[in-house]
Amino acid sequence: MKQITIAGKGSTDNLKLLEVPDQRVAPGQIQIRVEAVGVNFADVMIRLGLYPDAPKFPAVPGYEVAGTVEAVGSEVSEDWLGKPVVAMCNFGGYSEKVWLDEKLVHVRPEGISPVKGAALLVNFLTAWQMVRVMAPVSAGDVVLVHSAAGGVGLAVVQLCALVGARVLGSASESKHEFLSQLGLEFVFDSQRRDFATAVKAATKGKGVDVALEPRNGPWIMESYQAMAKCGRLVLFGFSHAAVGSGSGVLSSLKTLAKIPWLKLNPLRLMNDNKSMAGVNLGRMWDMGYKTRAWVKELLELQASGKIDPVIDLVLPFSRAAEAHQRLEKRMNVGKVILVPDDLFDSGEGSVR
Repeated sequence: MKQITIAGKGSTDNLKLLEVPDQRVAPGQIQIRVEAVGVNFADVMIRLGLYPDAPKFPAVPGYEVAGTVEAVGSEVSEDWLGKPVVAMCNFGGYSEKVWLDEKLVHVRPEGISPVKGAALLVNFLTAWQMVRVMAPVSAGDVVLVHSAAGGVGLAVVQLCALVGARVLGSASESKHEFLSQLGLEFVFDSQRRDFATAVKAATKGKGVDVALEPRNGPWIMESYQAMAKCGRLVLFGFSHAAVGSGSGVLSSLKTLAKIPWLKLNPLRLMNDNKSMAGVNLGRMWDMGYKTRAWVKELLELQASGKIDPVIDLVLPFSRAAEAHQRLEKRMNVGKVILVPDDLFDSGEGSVR
């Protein structure tokens, strides 16, 4: 089978499409013939050497796949055979085949294509954990989401719409019109440093009920100041450390140095009547009893048409470098998907 491997830290030149041997299906495992793989910013961070939980190089990235069950190990029902599925991977998804524990695999409902299935899990699970679990939103709440045109941001927009919450967001200027058409009430440049003032003005001085911040570093305090009393700030990334192909330890240290370690302390939170939370889906592998229920609800919403992942671009495995560059340069609007070369339809590979 073919597999995309990151040979070492650095540029996209380190993404290698290799021929590797198949594995054997172990007891309790399901073998999936992969038809689509979701590309996430975490994959870029792995390649840049900025992801602390990544395996040692050479490493195979990839957190989510969609495909068809080809084989099952002992202790797994043969009823799985031939079923369309989606699955979470603890790395290793950039492969034509994956071997996963049964509890990580979910039946893909009829009508959900492999591309749409692969676009669901990471982005919508992250969004779900933020706006349904850590900082639940309800009708009339005002939510501020940064990187609103990315996969997670657009998932947040859809989940907020389901409950009648209002959304404000930031993104690069080229994406503002698209976001406004989705119903965002206010959109500003994601590089703007004084956005708390603008957010307060857009909310008639009140501030937002929930702020979702993926950039970390100097942006945390601005998002905090953009909140109303009883506001909830959720941090879900470290993307400001990845500022280009030269990113590395220095950019990470600069981002860490600008975190307001002393300003946001327990006393400050109590006096301001605000709260903070953090989300890292990659640290939820031991919480399957929770995440399986979330996936079930998300798949039901997707099958009913109530949520629909936005696809930015579909590319073959052999063009994985382009996929990474698109995320790294913040060019994407929605999800970037990789498919095995023999399944790639050039008609799908179009930019929104």
